[in-house]
Amino acid sequence: MTTGARAAICRGNTAPFTIEDVELDALRDDELRVRVVACGVCHTDMAVRDAQLPVPLPVVLGHEGAGVVEAVGSGVTVARPGDRVIMSFNSCGHCPSCAIDAPTYCYEFFPYNWSGARPDGSATVFLGGERMNANFFGQSAFATHAIAHERNVVKVPETMDGVGLDVLAPLGCGLMTGAGAVLRAMKVRAGLPIAVWGAGTVGMAAIMAAKIAGADPIIAVDLHDQRLGMARELGATHVINGRDDVAARIRELCPSGLGYAFDTTGVNRLIQLAFSLLAPKGVVGVVGASDPADEVVFNEAALMGGGRTVMGILGGDSDLTGFLPELMEYYREGRFPFDRLIGHFDFEQINEAIEASESGRVIKPVLRISPE
Repeated sequence: MTTGARAAICRGNTAPFTIEDVELDALRDDELRVRVVACGVCHTDMAVRDAQLPVPLPVVLGHEGAGVVEAVGSGVTVARPGDRVIMSFNSCGHCPSCAIDAPTYCYEFFPYNWSGARPDGSATVFLGGERMNANFFGQSAFATHAIAHERNVVKVPETMDGVGLDVLAPLGCGLMTGAGAVLRAMKVRAGLPIAVWGAGTVGMAAIMAAKIAGADPIIAVDLHDQRLGMARELGATHVINGRDDVAARIRELCPSGLGYAFDTTGVNRLIQLAFSLLAPKGVVGVVGASDPADEVVFNEAALMGGGRTVMGILGGDSDLTGFLPELMEYYREGRFPFDRLIGHFDFEQINEAIEASESGRVIKPVLRISPE
């Protein structure tokens, strides 16, 4: 039996998103139907809209969803009807990466997240009786209801009962990526310096996580003074406008070099600059989306001789069931105040939310889709 819902349809970058009536497929054994309360707007959604990622159009996007479980398949153990949950990316659970709790590097990431359908090719959403591309990151949460899966749902612990899902929703992607890059992937050590290029959602999460890790100094680099001001409030000890001589300023602050550099921009010349500023055994982590044709060039002697590392990072190396509750606890303790990044929009304002994100007016737009 199908279930009626309303979903925002993306047909590309030449037309606005439109909210239309759709039908959700009947649940499989490992699936959950979630009434979506809120969903964050992420740069990755816009990358699909602009055909920068191999996701078929038209499509129901949205991959930072949070809501209340309405129904579950017979094999679901992670949540029950009535539970509050956060949704994130999906994974196969049986490949070599999943076997070592590294699901962001799942060998089957594309069919489970970007194919527009279930891995077996079946549709999760229908529009006018015809299949609609969906199952984006195993959820497609720009909708009143979404089909999620056993491996991409995390139950919100009771300790967070006083925190709304319209606050918790964006933990499932951008915040997890930035914080996980610092705490999980690069494993930033206390007392060592870190510089973060880009003070958007991912960069701000990295700055807050660097403070948790005890990094010092914590340097934020961005073109917008307003964001740099926010970065300082959230944990940056120093801020640099990207129009200034960034290399000179960092060398002045860290004459021995950076222990860690984190790039969220995807701009190859900035990644190369970050690498050039590393101390021996320094690590540069790269998460920014870039043109598939772009390349970065490093000096081989500097890479080998200094034992330096260039690290590609997906999803902050996060295992969902362990890391998302950890971030929620940091928030509860006041150590990860990501709510300061959020601006709320009604579901019908989805195009305004996207504009606010792309203009930089709001760091993390979150759509309020249904009452909690």
